[in-house]
Amino acid sequence: MSQSQMPLLNRLIAHNNNHPLSFHVPGHKNGQLFQGNGRVYYESLLHLDATELTGLDDLHAPEGVIHSAEELLSELYGAGKSFFLVNGSTSGNLAMILATLKENDVVLVQRNSHKSIMNGIQLAKAHPVYIHPEYDDETMVASGVGLETVKEALKANPHAKALILTYPNYYGMVYNLQEIIKLAQDSQIPVLVDEAHGVHFVAGDPFPPSALELGADIVVQSAHKTLPAMTMGAFLHYNSKVISLSRVSYYLQVLQSSSPSYPIMGSLDFARSYLGTFTLEDKQYLLNQLTAFRKEVNNIEGLKVLWRKNEDPLKLVLQSTDGLSGYELQSLLESQGIYSELADPINVLLVLPMVKQDSPFPFNVAIERMKQAMFKTGNYLDGARHHPDNFHVFRGDSFSSLAVSYKEMEQMQQVGMSLDIAIGEICAETITPYPPGIPLLLPGERIQQFHISYIKRLLELGAKIQGGAQLINKKIKVLK
Repeated sequence: MSQSQMPLLNRLIAHNNNHPLSFHVPGHKNGQLFQGNGRVYYESLLHLDATELTGLDDLHAPEGVIHSAEELLSELYGAGKSFFLVNGSTSGNLAMILATLKENDVVLVQRNSHKSIMNGIQLAKAHPVYIHPEYDDETMVASGVGLETVKEALKANPHAKALILTYPNYYGMVYNLQEIIKLAQDSQIPVLVDEAHGVHFVAGDPFPPSALELGADIVVQSAHKTLPAMTMGAFLHYNSKVISLSRVSYYLQVLQSSSPSYPIMGSLDFARSYLGTFTLEDKQYLLNQLTAFRKEVNNIEGLKVLWRKNEDPLKLVLQSTDGLSGYELQSLLESQGIYSELADPINVLLVLPMVKQDSPFPFNVAIERMKQAMFKTGNYLDGARHHPDNFHVFRGDSFSSLAVSYKEMEQMQQVGMSLDIAIGEICAETITPYPPGIPLLLPGERIQQFHISYIKRLLELGAKIQGGAQLINKKIKVLK
């Protein structure tokens, strides 16, 4: 089949064009009962919001158009089997972990992984050994793991059942994944990769190589992050000789809705076709647009663009040259209608569009608005200037384990304790700056001084933190 085909989306459109009368779920009846101010926004979409009707196939037992759409997906990515996900990369991460690990299995996991990875390990009741990442001195964020660090962890844990990695990180940084995969698989250890931010890498140079191309066993991708798919649309790709495909399929059915969203699935079909038909001319147009935009942004007074050739060109990291924190810079941009993906104490991250020749983006409007935003910098802090702190929050040994096991945690009490006296205690909750969704502290980890210092800094800067309900009172839950 040609990548220009969209079997599921076209079948949904054909179904709607037959003017069907709905005597089935969902209750909005093809949008007819959706009234009020929201109707104008939802009406067209709700015509595609169907259920497992004749001809529309079934995500959990695909034989027709969904099967064909997933076949095109696996063909594009070179996977043995590919799946549509309607519950985001989170469901894919949980499924690949539960399909691979059993209770008490040792698993090596990159410490700066998304919270869904950490949750999956806890659900499996496995024993995590956290591999600490390297740091990028310019952005002051955790990047990837080093080959030598992985070697040390494998040598110390020869009976590990899996290696779980994140590639790229949220900021588009990559690392020597191919050698790490080979190292693990030579020891009969499967490699699971959360490639949420690399769904477009299969397009080839100048994008980094995909974890699939580099030999990973299972790869999960968020299609909605950089492709034109709806939020919660994601892919899982299977290429393993040691992990059971039937277990992966089973857990995907367990973890995903039994009433999957057809608009999301239809958008996944479109997104796959959009990428599969990306021509060399489209790629050159995209690169020209991105290069010009980066240069223009970097020329705006008060802004500095950080980007290197071996990173994802769809990620643009900004820093203030006037001493503003990332959160303050983000607020300035939002005052002019420029909404970024995330801010941290140092940086602001923009996710740039993967445009084609026939889908231009208003980069020129963005430049003018950014200039207006930065014009306000002088009054933003009433003349005050400060410099960001350099917090390496996953420092210390090359790898580490929990201070107590998940089973032991169940027998312990949770007690609220002042941040100032919690150093050395065992954390009882997950503390996660969001975005990017990478836990700063996990249940069972020993609280250290740099954790407390960083939490205080985040609170001071107004960062959004998931978990830590008592942080507003400068308290954290610990295990006793």
